[in-house]
Amino acid sequence: MERKDTVVSKVETESDQGQLHNHTGIKRAAQLLNRGEVVAFPTETVYGLGGNALSDEAISQIFEAKGRPSDNPLIVHIARQDQVLEYVKEIPKNAQHLMDVFWPGPLTIVFKHSGKLSPKVTAGLSTVAIRIPDHPIALALIMESDLPLAAPSANTSGRPSPTEASHVFEDLNGRIPMILDGGKTGVGVESTVIDCTDPNGKVTILRPGGITKEALEEVVGEVFVDPALVNRDEIPISPGMKYTHYAPAAPLIMINGGIPFFKKKVEEASRSGKRVGILVTEEAKGLISPVAQEVVCGTREDLTTVANQLYHSLRKFDEGNVDIIFSEIFPETDLGAAIMNRLRKAAGGEILSEITAGK
Repeated sequence: MERKDTVVSKVETESDQGQLHNHTGIKRAAQLLNRGEVVAFPTETVYGLGGNALSDEAISQIFEAKGRPSDNPLIVHIARQDQVLEYVKEIPKNAQHLMDVFWPGPLTIVFKHSGKLSPKVTAGLSTVAIRIPDHPIALALIMESDLPLAAPSANTSGRPSPTEASHVFEDLNGRIPMILDGGKTGVGVESTVIDCTDPNGKVTILRPGGITKEALEEVVGEVFVDPALVNRDEIPISPGMKYTHYAPAAPLIMINGGIPFFKKKVEEASRSGKRVGILVTEEAKGLISPVAQEVVCGTREDLTTVANQLYHSLRKFDEGNVDIIFSEIFPETDLGAAIMNRLRKAAGGEILSEITAGK
C-alpha cells in the first residue's frame, strides 16, 4: 500500500469539552474523513480506526491498513440515538431499552440494516452493528465530520488492541495519515456486542466486553451467549469472531491450576531453553519464577484493573522478546467473561489444566 506520513495530534480532554470540535487536530481529522481517508481516534474502550461508513473507498482503506479479512464486519459509531433509524430497518423494544440505559457506552447492538451503509461495512450481511462511544474526542470527531464512522480497533489485524496512541503508531505508522492522541483509554477491552434481531426478542451476546451479561440482564431479563464463545467447535454467529485476535508475537498458553502447577510449567519450558513470559495478577506477583519475564496486569480483587491493562501487558512481552507466554485464567462471570474471551483468542483457545495433566 502507499506509504503515508502519519501525524499524531495531541488532544487534551480536560479542556472545554463543548469546544473540542474546534480543536485543530479534530478539524483536520474531520476533513480527512470527508475526503475518504481514515483516522485513528480514542474511545472509552480502545483506539479505533475510523472511516466514512457510507464510502466503499474509505472502508477498503480500513481493511488495507489493518490487513483485516473483508468478511469481518465493522462496528459503526454514531453520536446520537436519533441517527440509528437512518441506518436500520427497525429498533426492537429490547434494543431500545438497552440503548436508553447503556448509550453512550461500551455496548454495540446488532440490527437489521436499511441498506444505506457501504456493503463493505456489513460484509454483505443483512445486519449492522452500531454503538455510541462514551469519549469526548470520539463524539467531537463524529459530530465535526457529520459522518457515521466505521471503526474497528486501530491495530494490525490479530495484534493486541491499542489502548494508547503509541500502540497505534507502532502498528500503523506509515499506513494511515493521522492519529488523535487522547491519552490512555479507560475500559481497556472492546465493547460488548449483542444481537437484538431475533423476532421473539431474544438478546444474544456475540462478544463479551465492557458491559457485563449480568448488567444486561438487569434491564431485559435473560440474555443468551453465542455458544462459539466457549466451544471451539461451534461456528460463531458473527463471522469476525472466527479469527484469532489480540495475540502477542510469542504463543500464549493459559494455565488452569494453582501456583505449584504454574511454576512446574514455567520450569519445564525454561529447562527446554525457552525464554518464558508470565502474565500474572498482583496476588501471584513474585510467586511463580525468578527467571521468567513477569508482567503484572492488575488485581483479582478488581477485574476492571485487569481489563484496563490487558492489551498493554500483552504488548510488553513483545518488547521482552520471549519465546512463550503463560497466563493466569479468570472467573467467567461479570468482566471476567470479557477478559477470558480475549485471552482465549490470543491463545487460540489453548489451556493447560492441572486436572487434565494429573490423569
